[in-house]
Amino acid sequence: MEQFQAFDASLLDHAGLNRQAVFDLDALPADIAAPLRAGSNARFRQLILLGHAGRRLWEAVKTSDVDPEHPIDDFTVRTVRRWFADKHPQHTYDIIYPGSQTIGLQRLGQLAGWHHATPFMVGIDPKWGTWFAYRAVVLADTAFVPTRSVEGEHSCMSCKDKPCITACPANALEGGQFDLARCIGYRRQADSRCRETCVSRLSCPVGIEHRYPEEQIRHSYTLSLRAIEKYY
Repeated sequence: MEQFQAFDASLLDHAGLNRQAVFDLDALPADIAAPLRAGSNARFRQLILLGHAGRRLWEAVKTSDVDPEHPIDDFTVRTVRRWFADKHPQHTYDIIYPGSQTIGLQRLGQLAGWHHATPFMVGIDPKWGTWFAYRAVVLADTAFVPTRSVEGEHSCMSCKDKPCITACPANALEGGQFDLARCIGYRRQADSRCRETCVSRLSCPVGIEHRYPEEQIRHSYTLSLRAIEKYY
């Protein structure tokens, strides 16, 4: 009978990486698992998805000596490495996100039960609202007990007023369908209210007590605006 290992999340929780999901690679849908098992990755048996929810991660990042250009990614990678070194030194692993390998984070989030789609294309959770994010994907030769999908209602289904749709200053959510071109066009305007935030996201009442501090919101949306300016 297979001997499972205990998943000690204390270090991760303290660092703000307070969402964790473990998948056996063999149990993942084939289209997800196949690219992950190529080459040297064949030695790994599990995928560990790490995320953060709420404000704790940003608080930890601010008190750490990290890369000022990509502070959250730098802090996350350092924390994952420290977690393995301190708690699971006998295991090998590879951090594939953050990194250059393409992987569907929202798809993994759906499998974990973390992600339900919103009109403004950010995942929503009944407890945390939209104030969570995917921070790391790790392949490892571990034998943790795989986590069960989190059960929870899709908050948007019971939302009658849909304030996110009416609040959007770009009218990019008319009819509940997201218009990427309209959203991007508005964000690039010099007087846009969404250059460093998302007005629709702020209007969502779910999990409002977990909303990121303004400086974290500004940091994240500044990075996304840079990407828009670069690629569009």
